[in-house]
Amino acid sequence: MSGPECQIAFGPYTATVTSRGAALRNLRQQDRDLVVGFGPDGGIPDYRGVICAPWPNRLADGTYNYLGKPYAAPVNEPERKAALHGLVTDLRWDVEEAGPSSVTLACRIEASPGYPGSLTLTVRYLLSEDGLHSTVHARNTGTVPAPYGVCPHPYLVAGPSPLDDWQLELPAEEYLDVTPDRLLPIGMQSVENHAFDFRSPRPLGSVKIDHAFTGLTRNPSGVACVRVLDPAGTGVELEWGPEWPWVQVHTADKPVGPDRLGLAVEPMTCPPDAFNSGADLIHLQPGGTHSGSWTIRAL
Repeated sequence: MSGPECQIAFGPYTATVTSRGAALRNLRQQDRDLVVGFGPDGGIPDYRGVICAPWPNRLADGTYNYLGKPYAAPVNEPERKAALHGLVTDLRWDVEEAGPSSVTLACRIEASPGYPGSLTLTVRYLLSEDGLHSTVHARNTGTVPAPYGVCPHPYLVAGPSPLDDWQLELPAEEYLDVTPDRLLPIGMQSVENHAFDFRSPRPLGSVKIDHAFTGLTRNPSGVACVRVLDPAGTGVELEWGPEWPWVQVHTADKPVGPDRLGLAVEPMTCPPDAFNSGADLIHLQPGGTHSGSWTIRAL
């Protein structure tokens, strides 16, 4: 079960948020889906709409060292021998505040053999005439420093046409190349003259993406934005601030079952396996905090 849920609405927008994983179960503008949703019963397919913390993406073998001590997190992606998307995607988050157009949920991470710190996490979802505005906040409530990374995990839906027909605008100059079997980092590559160059909008076609991007073009306020447009005339965009230097993009390819249903766009504070590489890793000191915000809106 995805757990108890809250429904919020403002103007033409409606959304449902579940207590399990603090997941965005659906987001609509009138009768149009803006994200790939899931039903009220059963699990959450493909981590749709969850909050991934205290690390995003994959942690190789679930193991790392921090401040001279070894840690081993549960491996929940056995086919790639990885600890995927952190420790809170299966937790029940408590509803701290719920109103007609907003909801705030919270959960705790306790120190364990898989993680050195104790954290309190909150996420707020707020609907307005400008779409869905979300903020995730972390506080180190423990007595030792803690490594930290986070990302939301929505799958955007541009419209009724197949994903191959959607036009993507992704303002990133570099992508992180990964191993084909485990999707673990190899090194940075330029998108120049590559199939992943969507700096100028163009159709996705048959390209398959499950990679982290950086070198993002931002507006004067530090905001970056990914847009997907359907040839039928609709679209959706996700924008985020400078606290997220990375974005994971995934075309939701499936060898079996529903294939390419949406485009995962996941602003990330750090790249995959950052607990081992240290790349853009946040070090939360006792009492320290971190916040990150993003917006999804219809076009």
